[in-house]
Amino acid sequence: MEHQEKHLKSSDFITDIVIGISDGLTVPFALAAGLSSAVSHNSIITTAGVAEIIAGSIAMGLGGYLAGKTEQEHYQSELLREYQEVEHVPEKEKQEIKDIFAEYGFSPESQTLLAEELSRDKDKWVKFMMKYELGLEEPNPNRARNSASTIGASYAIGGLIPLLPYFFTDSPSEGLKYSSIIGLISLFLFGFFKSKVTGQPLLQGAFKVMIIGALAASAAYGVAKLFS
Repeated sequence: MEHQEKHLKSSDFITDIVIGISDGLTVPFALAAGLSSAVSHNSIITTAGVAEIIAGSIAMGLGGYLAGKTEQEHYQSELLREYQEVEHVPEKEKQEIKDIFAEYGFSPESQTLLAEELSRDKDKWVKFMMKYELGLEEPNPNRARNSASTIGASYAIGGLIPLLPYFFTDSPSEGLKYSSIIGLISLFLFGFFKSKVTGQPLLQGAFKVMIIGALAASAAYGVAKLFS
């Protein structure tokens, strides 16, 4: 029987979706819940909610873009430094190759042989050092742009879910009731999905995400009620 390995692919994309939806479901949900205890018209909640979602999407997207650019700049900086070290202190770099293979239990003779073979091709040599010495993988050149759009869109989608009931109900209290039901169900399903793709206990992860969202919304509601 053919063996099939199951590994998570497109982890950057999944990570960005998780970041965007996680905040998108929680923050607007808490904001709407807080406003529900302080205002008397749904239009105020929907206006504030939409404004928050737009601002949050831009802020989260920009954060993802800057993180992606920083990752690329860091990689290029280390790549340049590694090329300089290979060029000016090759014996030291060869010894580092040997040290890496020594950790895997290779004999001294094998370490020397592998170091000499790798050092014949400077590009492969540097690539090996980047990955196994520094633990750096070359980032996707479109990472910053993709991350910004994915996180921003995910935040907007997540944020609209708990806000939608306020567009179709007559009072903040009624909107809060349906928003709480939809929001908590969405948080549970999101937590389930997040746990599945990260290999965590499914129900435990789902309930944890749902409880965090519920606590955030309850805290916002209580604070707004207190000060109103």
